[in-house]
Amino acid sequence: MKLIKLIPCFLLLFKLSVFAQQPATIRIDANNKIGDMYPVWAWFGHDEPNYTYMKDGRKLLSELAALSPVPVRMRVHNLLTSGDGKAALKWGSTNAYTEDANGKPIYNWHLVDSIFDTYIKLGMKPYAQIGFMPEALSTHPTPYRHYWKPGDNYDDVYTGWAYPPKDYNKWEELVYQWVKHSVERYGKAEVESWYWEVWNEPNIGYWKGSMQEFFKLYDYAAQGVKRALPTAHVGGPEVAGGSSPGGMKFLNAFIKHCIADTNYATGKIGSPIDVISFHAKGQPTLVNGHVRMNMAPQIRDIREGFKIVASYPETKNIPIVIGESDPEGCAACGMATNPSNAYRNGTMYSSYTAASIAREYQLADSLGVNFMGSVSWSFEFEDQPWFYGFRDLATNGVDKPVLNVFRMLGMMKGKRLKVNGSEMYPLKTVADSSIRKSTDIGALASIDKKEMTVLLWNYHDDDQQDTARTVNLRIDHLPPTLIKLTQYRIDNQHSNAYEVWKKMGSPQKPPPAQVKELEKAGQLQKFGKPVTLLAKSGLSGATVQLPRQGVALLKFSW
Repeated sequence: MKLIKLIPCFLLLFKLSVFAQQPATIRIDANNKIGDMYPVWAWFGHDEPNYTYMKDGRKLLSELAALSPVPVRMRVHNLLTSGDGKAALKWGSTNAYTEDANGKPIYNWHLVDSIFDTYIKLGMKPYAQIGFMPEALSTHPTPYRHYWKPGDNYDDVYTGWAYPPKDYNKWEELVYQWVKHSVERYGKAEVESWYWEVWNEPNIGYWKGSMQEFFKLYDYAAQGVKRALPTAHVGGPEVAGGSSPGGMKFLNAFIKHCIADTNYATGKIGSPIDVISFHAKGQPTLVNGHVRMNMAPQIRDIREGFKIVASYPETKNIPIVIGESDPEGCAACGMATNPSNAYRNGTMYSSYTAASIAREYQLADSLGVNFMGSVSWSFEFEDQPWFYGFRDLATNGVDKPVLNVFRMLGMMKGKRLKVNGSEMYPLKTVADSSIRKSTDIGALASIDKKEMTVLLWNYHDDDQQDTARTVNLRIDHLPPTLIKLTQYRIDNQHSNAYEVWKKMGSPQKPPPAQVKELEKAGQLQKFGKPVTLLAKSGLSGATVQLPRQGVALLKFSW
């Protein structure tokens, strides 16, 4: 490799181009550590549990397990839902609980085991969702199975599985038997490392009972968990809209119930709560024929949820999981029926994800909370059209650009570093009005013993092409030694199977040779060749030409 000597006032130049705009600058001090580079992003989820052990589901899970430096956590709906185990959009079932003619419970863990076995074999861990209501326990079982499809009224999904149990003791026993079975199958130490969470979004249609009935549901479920394994971790409430009036009211009431109310199951004061969860969503729209994202509601949801948890002395140090953190609400609503979701196939989704995850770290730092995980509610959909515009990480076994952001994040370790960017939007501005004027050129940086990584993005809410920007990156206090610099890139030419697919003519039945080409295009790709530089006086850096909606990872190693 060519050795490039640097003096403090100059930077390594990958490509020199002249633009009307002044270069953006990113300044990082390798000595200014602000927190752990803990992979809060290594959490994923989806509605359809039966995809887990299907062909493309297993493939994607293997890729998620491989990219993360810690065990990936998986959150799925419908783990207790009654049915035949066949997957469908926004539907799944395990038939874990039925009753005989005399009302005696029958437990069948075959499909639940198939799901959890897949995780454990890959070194992953379930973020085990206790829900939904088995048909035999529901107070309103008919209709039970829904047949929702994209374009239908979303409320059609809320059927008999969303109702309270007709017998809370049977509900508690069901949870007890599930956790007991898990301990017997996987071992006490393994199950102690899981988190169990009760239900999903009980403040909207996912729960057809009252708030107090949900607290009763939670108390009995938590009692079942703790009765089977006193050292298990359980929590909730997974409310929708962390900053909405209804979401804030519900989250506050839930915490107060767990702290001071009489427990419905035990008759004692208080309920166990080992993790607190809520959801955060953005709000894209269609403007003059193009998608315009809106990150502000998502950031406000997270901010207000963090604030509520931090406001109680009893909960301020409890781990927080953003149980769903996404650009909008419906993963199974494709762009054909929901044109504002057309951002999902290309680089808009990947740049949005990079910029929003960085703000999640900032929010946790600013509010001093115990931020443990952020679930990307995106997985894959089996046997669906290619690049249909679902909110997923892969289509027909081919990875989308957004998955490569998580591959980049998986390469970051050690301590996070403070970043100063001349055109990086302040956190308050993003929460107030999203990113609407100039592009957001920002970075997330980390340093380990002999390595430093910088995740760099050029993001804007409007999904439109624009002139690439020159970004000058300056790093202070690197070791004054030889440094290898490798760049990875997500843009229209790199790590982007969608653009390759379109150039093929958007085939819906690509032959094996094209599938192989698409699979290769979906992997994370290097940008150019690695270079070696000399960081004189501890100063180094690079100049990067980054397209709009592009994401780069710069890896410095010595």
